[in-house]
Amino acid sequence: MDLQLEELQSMSVVDVLRESVAIPRGAPRAFALITLALVFPLSFAVLAHTLFTHPILLQLQKTDAPASEWLLLLLYQFAYLLFLFTFSLLSTAAVVFTVASLYAAKPVSFASSLTAVRPIFPRLFRTFLWVALVMLLYNLAFALSILILLLLSPSAGPPSPLFLFFFALVVFAFLAVHVYISALWHLASVVSVLEPLYGLAAMAKSREILRGRARMAAVLVIVYLGACGFIGALFRAIVVKGPYEEGSLGVTSIPIKVLIGGALVAVLVVVNLVGLLVQSVFYYVCKGYHHQQIDKSALYDHLGGYLGEYVPLKSSVQMENF
Repeated sequence: MDLQLEELQSMSVVDVLRESVAIPRGAPRAFALITLALVFPLSFAVLAHTLFTHPILLQLQKTDAPASEWLLLLLYQFAYLLFLFTFSLLSTAAVVFTVASLYAAKPVSFASSLTAVRPIFPRLFRTFLWVALVMLLYNLAFALSILILLLLSPSAGPPSPLFLFFFALVVFAFLAVHVYISALWHLASVVSVLEPLYGLAAMAKSREILRGRARMAAVLVIVYLGACGFIGALFRAIVVKGPYEEGSLGVTSIPIKVLIGGALVAVLVVVNLVGLLVQSVFYYVCKGYHHQQIDKSALYDHLGGYLGEYVPLKSSVQMENF
């Protein structure tokens, strides 16, 4: 991986994807082990958790469903979200550190990436907490907007064209905000690893370097979310739902379900790995767009700090040549 400033400034979405796919060739063993140990459990959990929750949801649709079913659903969801966010942060830390090590010409191994995850994880977690707060405010604002629209709409009769127009406008606006927050989160995660910033400061930094590249970020986020959503929908329609349920594709053979389910998990593993690689490359694209060339020697020392090789972190001024 040897990206130059001029190349970063002119990179398109296709170029970012091509560069991201090529990165694992620089350390195939390290990326294979990271994929097996971190990305695979994450991808498997994303799809497989519906196998446990779907029967409970069917039971809850009955009028005489016991309260224990609700408690079981909440326990499953809590365990799933805890596992999901933990492995998401671990995967991000390992992949971003490994990509940066290749960029800085630092020796790369699975052991060094795993060692670096421990000091990186608290930084990513603090950034995630701020993003979670922003997402909470976003969801509250979205719910309040929908509630106001419902209160202002006529109580009887079909919805008017004016109501449908404003409803579609609100949904579209909040979807755009959701995509922007997602792009901000992924970029802030990389900033938390590669710069001495985390939490609100990392979000502010990501917002700064995202200017001018927001459209590219939106395309990348939409492609990633669309691919994940399509894979998840196929998994539910083929593997999770019964052959006579609404939305099912009618597959009845258990071996075929297992085979297709395994293939979909494998595809999601590739999508998630490429997504993690893309967010790393996109960070360098944003830095190059703003003429903020990263000093490889400073980055080398910064990464060494996670391994105990270098304790003081370089300042952002030392890490950038404007």
